[in-house]
Amino acid sequence: MTDLATSKRTAAPRIGEDTPRPDGVPKVAGTFAFSSDLYHDRMLWGGTLRSPHPSARIRSVDISAAVAVTGVHAVLTNEDVPGSLTYGLEHRDQPVLAADVVRYEGEPVAIVAADNPEAVRMAIDAIAVDYEPLDPLVDPDLAERADPIHPDGNLVRRINLIHGDQDVRGEVQVEGTYEVGMQDQAFLGPESGMAVPAEDGGIDLYVATQWLHSDRDQVADCLGLDPARVRLTLSGVGGAFGAREDLSLHVHLCMLALHTRRPVKMVYSREESFHGHVHRHPARMWFRHHADRDGTIVRVESRLVLDGGAYASSSGAVIANATCFAAGPYRVPSAHIDGAVVRTNNPPCGAMRGFGAVQTCYAHEAQMDRLADALGMDPVELRLHNALAPGDELLTGQTITGTAPVAEVIRTCADHPSGASMAVDPMELPGGAGRTADPEHVVRGEAFALGFKNLLFSEGFDDFSEASCHLADGVATITSACAEVGQGFVTLAQQITCEVLGVDDVVLLPASTDGIGSAGSTSASRQTWMSGGAIQEACGQVRVQLLERLAAEHGVDADDLVVADGRVVSMAGGLEIDLVEATAEPIEASVVFRHAPTLPLDENGQGDAHVSFAFSAHRAIVDVDVELGLVKVVELTTSQDVGRVLNPLQTIGQLEGGAAQGVGLAVMEEVLVEGGRIRNASFTDYLVPTALDMPPVEIAALIEQAESGAPFGAKGIGEPPSISSTAAVAAAIRNATGLDLPRVPVRPTDIVFPEGAA
Repeated sequence: MTDLATSKRTAAPRIGEDTPRPDGVPKVAGTFAFSSDLYHDRMLWGGTLRSPHPSARIRSVDISAAVAVTGVHAVLTNEDVPGSLTYGLEHRDQPVLAADVVRYEGEPVAIVAADNPEAVRMAIDAIAVDYEPLDPLVDPDLAERADPIHPDGNLVRRINLIHGDQDVRGEVQVEGTYEVGMQDQAFLGPESGMAVPAEDGGIDLYVATQWLHSDRDQVADCLGLDPARVRLTLSGVGGAFGAREDLSLHVHLCMLALHTRRPVKMVYSREESFHGHVHRHPARMWFRHHADRDGTIVRVESRLVLDGGAYASSSGAVIANATCFAAGPYRVPSAHIDGAVVRTNNPPCGAMRGFGAVQTCYAHEAQMDRLADALGMDPVELRLHNALAPGDELLTGQTITGTAPVAEVIRTCADHPSGASMAVDPMELPGGAGRTADPEHVVRGEAFALGFKNLLFSEGFDDFSEASCHLADGVATITSACAEVGQGFVTLAQQITCEVLGVDDVVLLPASTDGIGSAGSTSASRQTWMSGGAIQEACGQVRVQLLERLAAEHGVDADDLVVADGRVVSMAGGLEIDLVEATAEPIEASVVFRHAPTLPLDENGQGDAHVSFAFSAHRAIVDVDVELGLVKVVELTTSQDVGRVLNPLQTIGQLEGGAAQGVGLAVMEEVLVEGGRIRNASFTDYLVPTALDMPPVEIAALIEQAESGAPFGAKGIGEPPSISSTAAVAAAIRNATGLDLPRVPVRPTDIVFPEGAA
């Protein structure tokens, strides 16, 4: 089997220094071992039969012909699930394999293990399923009135947020209806993994995931095994962005491996991946903003409907975010936000970068521009006038006690000089090719958007991360189950360790469920704070033990000893010892790190539900060919509240990557679903930004104000860039065209044939 240990001893820079990723070059060079590269000399191949219908009854499943295919070792159905028949991230509502009904196109019905992929394909084709197609529920607005498609009902969660005096009305009112389409995480590596049966009757699962221990617990439950006998090891991850929080092939692999007593590998095709993981929730949103004549916002009203698809996944948390942050990073003394997320027969939706806040940011920023226009006020000045600050109260009634440099984020981004000039070369125009591009049809637009989101898990969730540090012979070995999915933990862990212990050699062991507790999910911009905090505390305890031991041995005061540059030195003089010598006898510590407690929202959506917040702004400049409806994003400028920059190189990468996903949602990315069926399940038809589509991302400012309780004062930085970038690009297109454009992504037809045009 492929060696999964990618870590090695490296001399790592300290906090605040550029630290290249150790896996960066291998990934670019094509030598990195992803989960799809796993190999075992006795392995079988696995595959999945999926429903072609978004809604249907299963009358019968006949596997006899499939079992007879040469090379087939197992064909399993719902009847073969050894434990719990359902799983789920927040609600155990999703069948391992469909039994009596299917609720979305692509729902797994049967699984196969065979000697080779061709035999797998032939066996899948040979399975005879008698379906009775049903009329699918595909309109989320009808879900609450429709017959239930699931035993738990169609409504997953409703939050009726009521804040402040409900009789307040503003002198100026603006309203609008907005829509966000379904976005795919579009990661590089589709779902893949390998399950290997163990001699103790358990299973070893090697898989790309965001949350090892959550996966383990769900898998163990479905297999009917003690969690200790289900061991997960993180394999090479080709991107995640939320889609790997949910199970996909995990239980299927384990069932096949345990049944055949052989290792089983499974790799999804790109088309299968589109059906096999959750997507960003489509949203329909109505807003009404009230303000006084001086631009002071006095009230916000909103109705939000998110489409969760067939199963709950993380929909409850997504609608909570959408509702809590519906008004944006502004002072709003009165609000009524009605947020609901429902089940339909559309593809399941769940976590994606910035979840919930991306959808509402697009809407509330469009509203801020409407309000500025109605008031005859500069849009940036309107935002500055209403910007949140420490001590202000959120829609939930929670007071901001941490850093909130919202005004600084606005000013630095808005005031940053632009380097964009009108293109002369036709190749630089929208369309970008000779006779297609015509400068006479191109208009320029510029706009600004501001967004924010919570960091870490919320609403009373017991959020924690465990880590251990072992220091021996000058080498620090770190153990954590934190999933490295591209966010940079593999470098951050080394930086923190070197900073706290003064060592140059750090070994980060492969992430697994064996020998360490949960690190939580690599999501919600939480791992720098949570797993970084756990490592900082574990290393801190090791440092204290080391200094106390040396102080006792040498008769000096421990408070007088410092560790730096591979040595332990007495500030008063008289003692200097090499760290290798000082740690000949190993020292270790394990800690469980938790953030400040949070509370669930009450019946009115009020409560101290969140730990901390991060703020970002984008200014977008676009060129639009109004004859063809083509858009070219010319420039993106951003400022972001980051707490403290721990790795500048990594920070820039996160800001650029988030902006790219935001541009994608603004002008090209959408999973097209018609009648519950995905129509563009490939990167030929599902369009993602390339290097030709992305403009330079100009970082106007990284606002560094250390956040209390976070390691070295750092905030998570991964999600905010994807939140305000979409809103800024869409607003810039409005500015260029004068059209309302109430939906993203903005299609060429929306520009050329706007609603109501002849």
